[in-house]
Amino acid sequence: MSSQIFPTLFTPVTIGTLVVRNRIVSTGHDTVLPQDGVAGDALIAYQEARARGGAGLIITQVAGVHPTARYTSHMLMAADDHCIPGLRELAARMHVHGAKVFSQIFHPGREVMEGDGGLLMPALSASSTPSERFRTMPRAMRPSEIREVIEAYGAAAARIASAGIDGVEIIASQGYLPAQFFDRRVNRRDDEYGVDSGNRTRFLAEVIASVRARTPPGFVVGMRASGGDRDEDATSPEEALEMIEAVADMLDYVSVVAGTSASLGGAVHIAPPMTFQPGYLAPFAALVKARVGIPVIVTGRINQPHAAESILAAGQADLCGMTRAMICDPEMPQKASEDRPEDIRACIGCNQACIGHFHKGVPISCIQRPETGRELRFGAPIRATRTKRVLVVGGGPAGMKAALVLAQRGHEVVLHEAGPRLGGAVALAHLLPHREEFGGLVPNLVRELRAAGVHPVLNSRVDVELVRKLEPETVVLALGAAPYMPAFEAMGAMPVAHAESVLLDPAPVGNAVVVCDSRSDWVGIGIAELLAKEGRRVVLAVPGTHIGEALPFYVRDDAVARLHRLGVEMRTYLRLYGHDDDTVYMRHTASGDPVELPGMAGLVLCSGRHSNSTLHEELEGIVPRVISIGDALAPRTVEEAIYEGLVAGSAE
Repeated sequence: MSSQIFPTLFTPVTIGTLVVRNRIVSTGHDTVLPQDGVAGDALIAYQEARARGGAGLIITQVAGVHPTARYTSHMLMAADDHCIPGLRELAARMHVHGAKVFSQIFHPGREVMEGDGGLLMPALSASSTPSERFRTMPRAMRPSEIREVIEAYGAAAARIASAGIDGVEIIASQGYLPAQFFDRRVNRRDDEYGVDSGNRTRFLAEVIASVRARTPPGFVVGMRASGGDRDEDATSPEEALEMIEAVADMLDYVSVVAGTSASLGGAVHIAPPMTFQPGYLAPFAALVKARVGIPVIVTGRINQPHAAESILAAGQADLCGMTRAMICDPEMPQKASEDRPEDIRACIGCNQACIGHFHKGVPISCIQRPETGRELRFGAPIRATRTKRVLVVGGGPAGMKAALVLAQRGHEVVLHEAGPRLGGAVALAHLLPHREEFGGLVPNLVRELRAAGVHPVLNSRVDVELVRKLEPETVVLALGAAPYMPAFEAMGAMPVAHAESVLLDPAPVGNAVVVCDSRSDWVGIGIAELLAKEGRRVVLAVPGTHIGEALPFYVRDDAVARLHRLGVEMRTYLRLYGHDDDTVYMRHTASGDPVELPGMAGLVLCSGRHSNSTLHEELEGIVPRVISIGDALAPRTVEEAIYEGLVAGSAE
């Protein structure tokens, strides 16, 4: 691979004795694709797509080194020999495509999420210091358990090496077990593994030594470390540098991330959403690079090859983790190497189907590319056995995806959009604060449509007469939906507006506003932030247990932090009942008791959308096949819309 635009990115780099073909890394990330704790067909197909797409180095997700390391019920395990066959097949498939592959080895310590059957797993740590985020109360490890776990790291690495994997990455980042031994706020031991002994890295150093002792010469051993926990009461960047420097001579490389799993604010950095600047951890990586003599990998929202090239050319790091960029577009490295950056489907940092799926316990995917995580079901589009005339009605994400896949399969496709531009509701979504990148999925799809030979017809409202004239064999309805207005008691002259109209003109709703968010998604949070930034008093009321209940965790927590700083009053368990001239009346959704919000000048309804099935009903019996997808089928999110476009296109 070579590139005129990205020359540094496609320069080979040596890690230990291993030569990696370029500096693009798919860093370790949970996929929920392992089967019974081992690498099966789904995980191998997922990783193979990234290797085929040109990634230089693929680091597979965390593999538990000991039975007590099982922090979820769907993780990889390397605690016994059952892991070897799957890893051997995975390594072989990566190597066929020229990629190198490492495996993360891992013990969460106190950061345990859930176990089999919903049971709480016993948590171990350096001391009995609770985890705030997962509310675990760990037991302090006995000296014999410490020795057993250290030996388990070495044994797991030996199994991984025997499978043909090129190296391992020890997870000492984000508040997991090695970091817990290092953190003076967590580790309160008074023995040789205690922080007061003057050797805060003793546990970590012995883990590295155990791995080195059990693996062959030339086998790569690296470490992932946080550039500070990004929490007011946790490991600082300066302390993190101290830890990295203390063990650097034992390692072949270090991978830099940030944050901690132990707090809501620190965990946001595990998969930073679109509010974070691309490559925001590069300055810390540069500090690490200046102090160690081994390659440095940096990650942190590096979603485009331009950002990676800039970091590498400036000497801030040696390789760039571009994980979500390749979840969104596995062929990103190949396209960049061919100087085709305009063809790259750029990650928008929404977190909805990648880390959002993981937190739901379902396999990873991408809202822009639902084929991700479903490689065994949706490979390359298969040419149809017979060409059909297909009319797609609606140029939102669902309609565009359906038209794209249909065209790729060889069908005769025409796409009609009633408005002057493509994009549907996304055109409004990207107007919300910090959601500008969300609009990027529209040009991504438009570019792919053009490449497939689809030329949308704009300002064309489809009715039965037009359908009869076009004589399609199949009609795909992706008409979207309209704003939904719930019933409530209007007992006064208070201005009331739907969120969509407020986005276009927030002036009429006054300076003291109740944002009634019945969806608990990004719309209510965004409207509240928009109004608060204009200096208005804002009360954000939701019927559920917390703000942003429907959002991916890190998006929600980052947004709630901003609302808190802006002084937005966040109220939960509230359902709209009505209003008079200056008071909004609510019901407590658990107790049923009335709640009054006095002194208000306006009410904004974030109440979602509703679909219209009239055209579908009119076309039944006129067209051989009618399919409704996306919001035309039932209002949901853009993820379902694009997925259903894929399914509809693949089925014809």
